[in-house]
Amino acid sequence: MINYTKVLKIAPAFLLAGTMLQAQTTDTVKTAEIEQVVLIGYGKQKKEDLTGSISSITSKDFNPGSTSADQLIQGKAPGVTVTGNGGNPGSGATIRIRGGASLTASNDPLIVIDGIPMDFGGVSGASNALALINPNDIESFDVLKDASAAAIYGNRASNGVILITTKKGSAGRVKVNFSTSASVSTKMGNQSVLTADEFRKYVIENSTQQKYVDMLGNANTNWQDVIYQEAWGTDNNVAISGGIKKFPYRLSLGYTEQNGIVRTNEFRRTSAGLNMTPKFFDNHLSVTANLKGSMTENRFPASVIGAAQFFDPTQEVYDYSAQGDKVNNYWEWFLNPNNVNVNATRNPLASLYGRRDVSTVFRGIGNLQLDYKFHFLPDLHFNVVGGYDYQKGTGAVTEYPGYAGVIASNNLSTRRDYSQEKTNKLLETYFNYVKTISAIDTKLDLLAGYSYQQFHDKLPAALTYYGNPDKAATGNNDYEGKLTLLGFYGRGIFTIADKYILTGSIRRDATSRFYNGTDLKNNWGTFMAASGAWKIKNESFLKDSKVISDLKLRAGWGETGQQEVGDYYNSFASYGVSTTTAQYGFGDQFYFMYRPNQYNPNLTWETTETINAGLDFGFFNNRITGSFDWFKKNTRDLLAEVQVPAGEFSNKNIKNIGQMETDGLEFLINVNPIKTEDFKWDFSFNVAHYNPKVTQFNDVAEGYKIQQGGISGGVGNTVQAHAVGYTPFSFYVYQQVYDASGKPLDGVYVDRNGDGNTTTADKYLYKSTTPDATFGFSTRFAYKNWDLSTSLRAVLGNYVYNNFASQSNVQSISTNDYLQNISSTAASYGFTTPQLWSDAFVEDASFLRMDNLTLGYNFGDLFNKGSNLRVYGMAQNVFVVTDYSGVDPEIFGNIDNGFYQRPKVYSLGLNFQF
Repeated sequence: MINYTKVLKIAPAFLLAGTMLQAQTTDTVKTAEIEQVVLIGYGKQKKEDLTGSISSITSKDFNPGSTSADQLIQGKAPGVTVTGNGGNPGSGATIRIRGGASLTASNDPLIVIDGIPMDFGGVSGASNALALINPNDIESFDVLKDASAAAIYGNRASNGVILITTKKGSAGRVKVNFSTSASVSTKMGNQSVLTADEFRKYVIENSTQQKYVDMLGNANTNWQDVIYQEAWGTDNNVAISGGIKKFPYRLSLGYTEQNGIVRTNEFRRTSAGLNMTPKFFDNHLSVTANLKGSMTENRFPASVIGAAQFFDPTQEVYDYSAQGDKVNNYWEWFLNPNNVNVNATRNPLASLYGRRDVSTVFRGIGNLQLDYKFHFLPDLHFNVVGGYDYQKGTGAVTEYPGYAGVIASNNLSTRRDYSQEKTNKLLETYFNYVKTISAIDTKLDLLAGYSYQQFHDKLPAALTYYGNPDKAATGNNDYEGKLTLLGFYGRGIFTIADKYILTGSIRRDATSRFYNGTDLKNNWGTFMAASGAWKIKNESFLKDSKVISDLKLRAGWGETGQQEVGDYYNSFASYGVSTTTAQYGFGDQFYFMYRPNQYNPNLTWETTETINAGLDFGFFNNRITGSFDWFKKNTRDLLAEVQVPAGEFSNKNIKNIGQMETDGLEFLINVNPIKTEDFKWDFSFNVAHYNPKVTQFNDVAEGYKIQQGGISGGVGNTVQAHAVGYTPFSFYVYQQVYDASGKPLDGVYVDRNGDGNTTTADKYLYKSTTPDATFGFSTRFAYKNWDLSTSLRAVLGNYVYNNFASQSNVQSISTNDYLQNISSTAASYGFTTPQLWSDAFVEDASFLRMDNLTLGYNFGDLFNKGSNLRVYGMAQNVFVVTDYSGVDPEIFGNIDNGFYQRPKVYSLGLNFQF
């Protein structure tokens, strides 16, 4: 349920911000002069004729200053959440459309770039595949949210579809656009831990042995300040576009360099793109050719954020003493002068500079579309689309003497080389017939096509060298896999009297992922959809209205499929070579052996059925526009990785396990309250609420739970679960008992089953990663040549498990041969031992965030007519309002443990066109 108290609390902040905002969203303000066209998959349609739930975000609405494509639409569309994977450059974000529709299978939407369904599973050496695409080359996003819109992409559309269109050239004189910006990034803040003086006092008061008091140092070190830095960056792009007769083109070049706020973190991307759209045979043959390439270079930092939070603040960063307690002059914990304590927290700065993890990733995407309009029947078009996506990542991790792992291996340096190569081949052909039959005042739009796509993944064994490259190398086994998808599809759109629109589609898909070696019955799935719209505005009783400029009622039903779970061979009986740590001993020799892989020959499609009803509206010549949607999704044959009985090849397997339902509401409004020659003001607001719930598990005992959400503080511990009757990824914890003053009692929990004992049977499902509501708000002012814009987001009912705080307790200074700092919150609790499953650590992390604030000035025709120079200053991640005790309340997965916080970014830039 929505917490309306929180809504009322946060609403004034939005209203206040509403005095300075821009309409940069999904369904942008539509003017009478511009007719908006939206991609619907294998075609396009006027926005006013859509029957499905589709949001369109164009380049003028994007979040400025984004270095990754997914950040462009953050907060812009109701029901579309974009959660950053962290603050490290190139990390990208996780996109969810209406919360996803699965448990263990992928919840990522299908992303289609210029007609090519992409593989965004990632490649070795890249933390985010979308970061390989230059966002400056993107023209628009069209988000297909409901099944009636997305079913045309059947086999991978259960989580929605995002159609990305890149920029194209236009015939005419040559135009050059150059943009450049320089930025500096700083941290948001530090995790709240004890200061050096507070820690000394804490140890003295709580230590059970004098030796721990004697371990205290005399320094006052803020280890979080030690690992963070001010990070500089630059983003530069040039685009040349024009056309020679009927041969338009666009050539773009880009270079982005961004250092991370954690030391040693670097990201560089060089990109190039070429688009050509010539026409031949008296414009009967339209050709669209796209070539995009990028090279990304990364240096990833060691995982030191947690270590910086835990490391003893009373110790110096460096140790120049002659005592032997030093490794390359970095202070470390030793059991004795010659024996490092391998269990202790490592010096985080030593870890950063003792490890070098670098990678280079190449990506090339090419596609060619031929659209032939038959001479003898110009209403009939034949399209051929061919595409090829190539990715190759290579990298090496070098650990020098002094780094944590190297200390424990006789001080020999190590180097691990890795690589991966992936290809994605596509061939599609389809006929499209569009005809208006005047006699019955009906427009027909018919489509029939075929799709073939194959993914190929080659992952050679990673080799590790000890000491130098001449030493013996060890590695796991090579991997190579292929996935083939086939599809046959058709769609019909019937527009009657420009008032009533009916749409129907069907797609028949096959995937090699479900091939079990004997039959094909599970490989094939059929996905259908139907929807309709009533353009009420075009009825006689509203046609001449001066107030209502748009009014349309939509409704739709459809089914979509899901097959992206596990690897490429989940259903096929196969053998693999054992790992290095699982060799068979014979005498004094060890040998690799073949062993059977886990599989399930009965796997089949996960299918999501969706119904959607919506209302689109516009008032006062579309100075006010918006939409309202209600939807309900039912996913059956849920794919999930579950525990299996002893006797199989593993203790887990992937099965079709049950059902899940989701219902939700979405609302969007765009307003253009002021529009004069000198002054313009636009603003937009969207809100979404959805409520997923697991409704059934098959062939399991009552109360069965699929445990998820791994945490630190032990081996194999989890803090989330899926269970019937509850929201997926609910926190599975104990109910904390508090004293009269509100302080939690150490290890005391509610005996929920009343048996007189506190056991795991008393755990309960509490809150979840699904928020009560998400909000997006943006605005833009333009006065003469000045412009001011900002965008904000809010999430209510966002709960986060604070894993850092849950690991902090008195035990950390009483049972180890080293000291480690603790959370300020945990110190006030006074827990003597870890209480990992206390619901006290599941915190309300609702937040209001200002994503960006931009002020710009446009010099207009600076040199000649058609030239333009705009300069601007911009701040990103300006502020966050939250009660969460951690640094950043927005964490994908909602488990906070060493999270790389998003930086505050301040930029100066210019855009010059001539």
